[in-house]
Amino acid sequence: MAMEKHTGHGLKRNLVVSILLNFTITVAEVIGGLLSGSLALLGDSLHNFSDAMGLLASYIALRIGERRANEKYTFGYKRAEILVAFVNSAVLFGVSLFLVVEAYERFESPQPIDTGIMLSVAVIGLVANLLSVLLLHRHAHGLNVRSAYLHLLSDTLSSVAVVVGGLLILFYGVNWVDPLITVLIAIYILREAYEILRESVEVLMEASPDLDLSLIKSEIESIPGVRNAHHFHAWRVGENEVHFECHVEVDDMPLSRAQGVIDEVESRLRKHGITHVTVQLETDRCREKDVVCS
Repeated sequence: MAMEKHTGHGLKRNLVVSILLNFTITVAEVIGGLLSGSLALLGDSLHNFSDAMGLLASYIALRIGERRANEKYTFGYKRAEILVAFVNSAVLFGVSLFLVVEAYERFESPQPIDTGIMLSVAVIGLVANLLSVLLLHRHAHGLNVRSAYLHLLSDTLSSVAVVVGGLLILFYGVNWVDPLITVLIAIYILREAYEILRESVEVLMEASPDLDLSLIKSEIESIPGVRNAHHFHAWRVGENEVHFECHVEVDDMPLSRAQGVIDEVESRLRKHGITHVTVQLETDRCREKDVVCS
């Protein structure tokens, strides 16, 4: 418990440092992009700004998620982190599409670029992004923090691309590299954001986690006294909190024996990573006995 508390404190501290770094990078890249005329640098500044806001939202979500369950929110506040991951990845989609449109316009009307300013600011952004990635690397496990970490990682890669692009423009005068890098950054962001968006939507829509329901049904029905298991419902409250409920038809038996059946069902389900189990025992009650009741 002490180790978890220490780790949580370290995560929040590193998030705060990363937030400050990303806001600083954003301001520097906006100024540098406007002065140099580099769309890639401006695109990277938007990416960094979304990262800074995402990190701030992740920090707030972590603080909210620590609040205890109450009569209003009986499941607690863990899903706040999922909401943040959803909004974070959705914003990235919007930013990416904006960058593609701007890059297309720049392809149509190339503009001169001051590579000295572009490279100086890009290198500063790269160093700051690398530092942020290192700060959050060992904490990038939960969906919320992982989404923020992926933002920072993609920012680091985009900073590398901007630096390379600046060097190509400086030595070869190929200004079309700037919008090309912008498009590549946008495509990368879309790919990374999609997985987080998909998983967060699944949690919010209470989609069943990756469980073999047929195997679970067989295991429950192998318990002595159990006739049938049906009407399964499985969902995630947070990323790692899996709830499961089902109807279990049993022989007519005393309550003391019935409790033993419930305990055995819970024991077998926990082996599948299920953290909270609700079992409804019944005798000749449900007409439909499918695994999933429509």
